[in-house]
Amino acid sequence: MHWHAYQWTGNGADRGNEAERRPTSPDFSGSALPPMRTGDWLLKSASRSSGRYDEAKAAADWMATEFGKIDGMLLQRGRRVVTLEERIAGALDLLPRGVDVQWGDWLRGGRFATIGMICCPNRHVTHPCPLRRRAEAGIT
Repeated sequence: MHWHAYQWTGNGADRGNEAERRPTSPDFSGSALPPMRTGDWLLKSASRSSGRYDEAKAAADWMATEFGKIDGMLLQRGRRVVTLEERIAGALDLLPRGVDVQWGDWLRGGRFATIGMICCPNRHVTHPCPLRRRAEAGIT
């Protein structure tokens, strides 16, 4: 098993466009919006992935780094229910067990950020690895 990293930051209201967030939509592949199901990230273009990780610690470290980039913009900054340390501990527990980890946070100005680490292969969907699809298409 390995993991693919994904992120999205945008207008939070755009997440309401659920049709575009489902793989059955013709707009799904080209949409930057996060999918409704975490495993469906694997259907997005391999270029949407921010990286591939073979070790859970490296995957969790990437998530923590990305969270650090948005920390100052959080809507509820300073009033967190779950600390970054708890998020990392959760990721380190869940990822090796094949559970996707996705953090979603509201930012100031009505924006929303998603930081996700998706298991590959995935226990909830049968989508092929994006890197394998890319190699089969002859893209290097």
